[in-house]
Amino acid sequence: MKWVTREHPHTDRIACPWLILRFIEAEAEIVYVPRGEVLAYADREGAVSFDAPGAKYTHRDGKCSFETIIEEFHLGEDPALALVAKVVHGADVSEDADITPQSRGLEAIARGFMDLGVDDEEQLRLELPVYDALYAWAKRQVAPA
Repeated sequence: MKWVTREHPHTDRIACPWLILRFIEAEAEIVYVPRGEVLAYADREGAVSFDAPGAKYTHRDGKCSFETIIEEFHLGEDPALALVAKVVHGADVSEDADITPQSRGLEAIARGFMDLGVDDEEQLRLELPVYDALYAWAKRQVAPA
């Protein structure tokens, strides 16, 4: 299935595809389009929209899109994923930037990837391992002693 969001990805528009590809649909196609075309593209192509105004999965009730998708797909039982969500929330929601010590670091990493000057799909490809590493770290943090 196609999943569509706004072009020029930052934290939530990389974190959500990571979540989709790793936990929801490994063969998903992630599509980036101009901000004003997300909903029309979703309607025309039968794609699932995320992290855009009016999208199926977007910021809700103080949660970032990543947290909304976790909630909608009932993925919150994984304590490591819940910790990743908290880090992503702080990196994506500026007023909560200090919710975890790692959030500002993740936001800085996202800014660095944005500055590479590569297209959106290449940025996603390059940045996915960051989230794999974040999840591996989170699993170690929540593992029983």
